[in-house]
This record gives sequence, structure tokens and C-alpha cells, in this order.
Amino acid sequence: MKVVACRGLTKAYGHTKVLDGMNFNLEENKITGLIGRNGVGKTTLLKLIAGFYKETSGEIKVWGERPFNSLTVSANTIFVDDHMSFAPALNLGEIIGEMGRFYANWNAELAKRLFDYFSFHPKQSHDTLSKGKRNTFNMIIGLASRCPLTIFDEPTTGMDAAVRKDFYRALLKDYLAFPRTIILSSHHLDEIEDLLEDILLIDQGEVLLNVSMEEMKEYAVGISGKESVLEEWLLDREVLYAKSIGPDSKYVVVKKDYGVSEAARHGLTVRPVSASDACVYLTNKAKGGIDDVFK
Repeated sequence: MKVVACRGLTKAYGHTKVLDGMNFNLEENKITGLIGRNGVGKTTLLKLIAGFYKETSGEIKVWGERPFNSLTVSANTIFVDDHMSFAPALNLGEIIGEMGRFYANWNAELAKRLFDYFSFHPKQSHDTLSKGKRNTFNMIIGLASRCPLTIFDEPTTGMDAAVRKDFYRALLKDYLAFPRTIILSSHHLDEIEDLLEDILLIDQGEVLLNVSMEEMKEYAVGISGKESVLEEWLLDREVLYAKSIGPDSKYVVVKKDYGVSEAARHGLTVRPVSASDACVYLTNKAKGGIDDVFK
């Protein structure tokens, strides 16, 4: 079942298009990674899905409904980011106690266990927490709400490495216990790829890839060898990334296809490329990356 379906989705602010003609689907009860560099439209897209923003043109459906001003979407969705706010009159203990009034699937026991594990005090105020602790508390709300559509927008900002690992572990364990549709936004795919079933890669407001994580892991390969031989072998292949590695040697990253297996016969070396690196190469503004600046 498609939870989110977008066709020609566009969002503009004045004359500036943040999202430009997006087409994709997100399936029910999967953890999908929304991957992209900072400033490419990830948060705008997530807020459109959550119903916070109204699209400029095109179509967006969540459970078959337009999310903007939809009570169904609002009642079954939680959006967690580092700007999440709560009534300042309530302390953390009171916030936890009130959440069951808002979320039908609220798991008070899970919230209490996570609250204690991360060493929060009930009398603390949300607005006095450090950025990392505030996002850790927001994460507790996001997990314990168990909303059918749970959206985490860069949820680990400010968290130290140990807390990030705990968060990812907690997310996976609770997802297995209570499956729901989770969208996890990040520009660090390497940290979350073991969690993900699908990936939505965007750049400059457009969808570059909407594939399974397994497909992403096999998307690209690196080829290296003598430059003249390599250039001949490449023919009309699209090069995702290239750099010189010696006086007459070169390294390139290309999309994996059946012809790649022939590279070794030409004396070229074939190496795997991680899903994270493939995403970086796909979103590079220049095929040579930062090295091009120093030419």
C-alpha cells in the first residue's frame, strides 16, 4: 500500500522553486531514508507530507488524501525535528504524561523507560535543555507515539556518537515490535543504511533515485587503471566521479551494469563503491568534486 504518492510535486517561494516536479511513492510499514545534502529541499518535502505546507502545484497524497488541512493525516502523523516545541508551562515529566491525550498509540511504558535510560529529570524544562538533550527527548516522543506515519528530520543533530547509536538501535527494535511507516531524513547515509529498507535520494529539489537499500548498495562501482585504456573502455558510459591517481592513471565511478565485468579483461581494476559514497558522487556539482577547485 502506498502511504505517500507524489506526482509532479512542486513547491516554490516566490520565484524560487525548492521542489521541482517530484514523482515518487513511499510504501507502508517501511523505513525509508530521505537522503540529500543540506539545503536541497528535504525539510520542505517532509513538511508537505506532514501537511504543514501547501504544495504550489502537482499532487501529493498521504493515505489517498491531500495532507494539507487533513484531520486524518494530522491525527496519524508525527513530525520530529530540532524545532519541536511544547507548552513552556509544562516540565518534561508533565509533557510525557500528557502525550497519551494526543496520540492513540502512545506507549507510556516505553516513554518512561527511555526517559530514565537517557537520564532526564521530570522537573527539567524542554527549553533549557542542550541541543543534543532536546533532540534526544524529541526522539523519545517520536518513538513512543507510535504514529502510523513517523517522520524524523535530521533527528540526531547535537547528539554524541553513543546516543546516536542508542537512538538507531531503539528505533529499529521498536519498529520490529510495532511496524509503521518511518521516514528518516539525513545527509549521513553511512550512519543509517543498516536501518533502511528504501531510499529516496533528492538533489536541488528533484528525485534522483527511489530504490531499495539493496539496489543502492549495488548501484555503482569504481574502476581504475591506465588512463588511455580506461577512456577507451568508458565509451558512452556516464561517469559519476573521476580523479587522476598518477601520471597516466585514473579512477572513475560509474553505474554498475553488465559490461562492468569486462573491465578486468582490459587490465582495469574494479572495486565496490559504498551506498553512501554513491550518493555523494550522484549529488556532486562537479564530477571531480573539491579537487576541481585546485586545478
